[in-house]
Amino acid sequence: RLRLRLRLRLRLRLSSRMSEEALAAKSAALARLAALAPQGGREASGLDGAKTRPQEPESIRIAVQGCAHGELDAIYATVAEAERTQGRKIDLLLCCGDFQAVRFPSDLECMAVPPKFRVLGTFYRYYTGEKVAPVPTIFIGGNHEASNYLQELCHGGWAAPNIFFLGYSGVVNFRGLRIGGLSGIYKGHDFSKGHFEHPPYDRSTLRSVYHVREYDVWKLQQLDAEAAPLDVFMTHDWPRGITRYGDEAALLRRKSFFRAEVQTNTLGSTPGERLVHTLKPRYWFAAHLHVKFPAVVLHSCGDGGVFGPPATGAVDG
Repeated sequence: RLRLRLRLRLRLRLSSRMSEEALAAKSAALARLAALAPQGGREASGLDGAKTRPQEPESIRIAVQGCAHGELDAIYATVAEAERTQGRKIDLLLCCGDFQAVRFPSDLECMAVPPKFRVLGTFYRYYTGEKVAPVPTIFIGGNHEASNYLQELCHGGWAAPNIFFLGYSGVVNFRGLRIGGLSGIYKGHDFSKGHFEHPPYDRSTLRSVYHVREYDVWKLQQLDAEAAPLDVFMTHDWPRGITRYGDEAALLRRKSFFRAEVQTNTLGSTPGERLVHTLKPRYWFAAHLHVKFPAVVLHSCGDGGVFGPPATGAVDG
């Protein structure tokens, strides 16, 4: 399901016009990569960059997808239908994990899903150049991914022309909009480990490869949330404790099996909870639990006051 959000004012441009020839498409992608990391790649690695914001940026429209599950054709068709019925162009698509960037049948062996869900999907058409994404797309990883391919792009990069992976953690600028993300899901027993996994995966590393690591969270914590605030942040799993900031009772009526985790405050990601309160992004989007849940977090000022809007809006896709 797509939700249209964020009428924001913005600066830099990702071109959606791609050459039909594969070589030209790769060259254009490399040029746009430079535009996405204008501070010498520092933001793509999770470190803070420019401290100033544009004076008169343009406005754009953004579509947000929760779990993509490899259905890019269907997602882009929904975007096109929204543009047709509403008479307004969508400038950017954000995907919050389970993107399933499967290029070849062999990639399916690197995806932690039951055999019946190991399907090729439609990403390969965009990877091979058969199709080009009609709208610039930025995504993070979840827990159902072709992990071998995303490991090749662990610091972020173009997964296909016009489709950008934020890496294990990272921040990019899109027309002046600062977009950050953290890939994977949180499991405490792997959090303090390094990224030791590599193909071919065994039954254990097939799952641990997508677990969030402390190093990737630490990179994000180096950002200066006051001098250069984030506009949008994405995670796959929810921040822990976020249910307290929305209609928790309504959520439990829809998903009663969440009750024990909500009551023990174990639903969601512990590092995600920390990042909500340290990064203080204007908007936070997550996926994973397959239910809509809006929440608003008011952030304290240094003098003990409370910021009014914009606050962090955290919503599942």
